[in-house]
Amino acid sequence: MAEVLPAERLHGRFAGINLDDLVDWVVVRTWLYFGMFWLLVTPSIGVALSSLFNHPDYLGNAIGLTFGRLRPVHVNGVIFGAFSTLFIGECYYLVPRLCGVRVVWPQLGVPLAWLWSIAVFAGLVSLAFGQNHGLEAGELPLFAEIPIFIVVATVTAQFLITIGQRLEPPLYVALWYLIATFIWTTMNLVLGSFILPYTISGINSAAFHGLYIHYIVGLWLTPAGYVLIYYFLPVSAHNPLFAHKLSLVGFWSLALFYPFVGIHHYLYSPIADWAETLAIITSMLLIIPVWTVLVNFFGTMTGKWHEFGRNLPAKFLIMGSLMYLVGCFQGSTEALRSIQQPTHFSDFVISHSHLTVFGTFVVWAMGGLVYVWPRAFKREIWSFRLGNWSFWLITVGISTMGLVLTAAGLQQGFQWMSGTEWLDTVVWMQPYWLVRTMSGISMDIGMSLLVINLAMTALTSQVVAPAPAIEPGVIPVGRPAE
Repeated sequence: MAEVLPAERLHGRFAGINLDDLVDWVVVRTWLYFGMFWLLVTPSIGVALSSLFNHPDYLGNAIGLTFGRLRPVHVNGVIFGAFSTLFIGECYYLVPRLCGVRVVWPQLGVPLAWLWSIAVFAGLVSLAFGQNHGLEAGELPLFAEIPIFIVVATVTAQFLITIGQRLEPPLYVALWYLIATFIWTTMNLVLGSFILPYTISGINSAAFHGLYIHYIVGLWLTPAGYVLIYYFLPVSAHNPLFAHKLSLVGFWSLALFYPFVGIHHYLYSPIADWAETLAIITSMLLIIPVWTVLVNFFGTMTGKWHEFGRNLPAKFLIMGSLMYLVGCFQGSTEALRSIQQPTHFSDFVISHSHLTVFGTFVVWAMGGLVYVWPRAFKREIWSFRLGNWSFWLITVGISTMGLVLTAAGLQQGFQWMSGTEWLDTVVWMQPYWLVRTMSGISMDIGMSLLVINLAMTALTSQVVAPAPAIEPGVIPVGRPAE
């Protein structure tokens, strides 16, 4: 729900400060405008791709519209376009509110948003024309990677300096994750953009690519998603964070275990057996940060579940948490050699990637978007009912996709292991792939309705079917909650 709240009751050095006055709303709105554009475009490319499995020729014979050209457009578009753009825009909202000071160098925010989106657009178009490094989530050409790196490095400096100027020494856990996210990713982009494609070859290239792709997932998407839900769930539920110390267990376990998991993509390969085994062990240990953060999220909702149905941001955030639970269980078990035998190269892996990247992180970004956008225009969300339709279309779509692809992947894998002809397994997959496409259409319709709803919020002050206001409690802004 995106109601206009009464003044927040703040304490300490934050007392008397209007936190919304610290937010550069022009910067926030610019990033979120671009984020909503990518939210409409790049997942839709995925639906177009999935239709190729049932109708291989429906896009014609143009090589730029083949699966091999469009898949990296979809993957990079969702990661760097839809999620990352929304995430950075929402960080421009939450950082000054948690620090009690304005983000430094405010004149850079809007140009950085334009540079980011132009670079992403140019990179995605170039992929369709065949410029590709052949590294998943690292396919973009150098002329797109350089400005993307510049933006990430500049935004990192902006936020780190702002956090260094904060009013109170304690760091709320969202800022812990934000600091790590941007530092880790700035370094990872050096590896993936400037070192790996040009200086590392052979089996070492595969090994380092396994690390790079999981640093994108585990040291960018994952902690960035934690930034969003650790901030937006307590403020949308009007409840303090359940356990600050538990959140730090999650932080340090993520930092310790995730850097090693990437090799689990290359089991049964010439990569050293000890590296594969280490990846398996750390993949299983990732259950620790997953369970700690989930306990924290559901604990934060304690006493507020009766308001859940009318709390639109919280619904997106909790639904994403459920997808995170299922997706990460898949991810950890996939790393076991016995499980990877029937699942590797199958649709089971595609189920895992959709449940985590879209079902969790993009959905969390949408939850933050639903919370921030009405406040950017100081009004109610245009239609709660339309927002609820968006939520359920997206939820039903991603749940169905995850279930269907999991079942399809297991059937594929066991058929391959039993010696079934590959072409015969393709025939068996046709019904699964049709349902996958229909579920993707459901998700696309939901996101389109969400963007329409937010556009109407910006264009009109008329409130349609508003949700009842909830009296807020004391929100621990700027202080860690025990």
